[in-house]
Amino acid sequence: MSITRYQTAARMSKIVVHNNTAYLCGQVAEDRSADITGQTKTMLAKVDGLLESVGSNRDKLLTATIYLKDMADFAAMNAVWDAWVPAGSAPARACVEASMASPELLVEISVTAAV
Repeated sequence: MSITRYQTAARMSKIVVHNNTAYLCGQVAEDRSADITGQTKTMLAKVDGLLESVGSNRDKLLTATIYLKDMADFAAMNAVWDAWVPAGSAPARACVEASMASPELLVEISVTAAV
């Protein structure tokens, strides 16, 4: 059994690959001062970069769990999400309202993808 961990620190790895499946840790916005649209865009750009680093991409998404600070942002987040997900490649997805680790964060995502 092979497990490969990438960008590993004491608390977590940014990516773990096992059996040709990539598991990403929670990703948040690059600019925490942005609105929900800006935070969602930069968060998904980080997902793109991490997936690419292990030979995957958004066409290979299997699951996504999205955490929103406020469900009032659901429609605006979905507008960015819908433009980002390739047609016919939508993963199994959950979206929940959650307390965030930092008060300025509006959205976080965790994804699993095939490699």
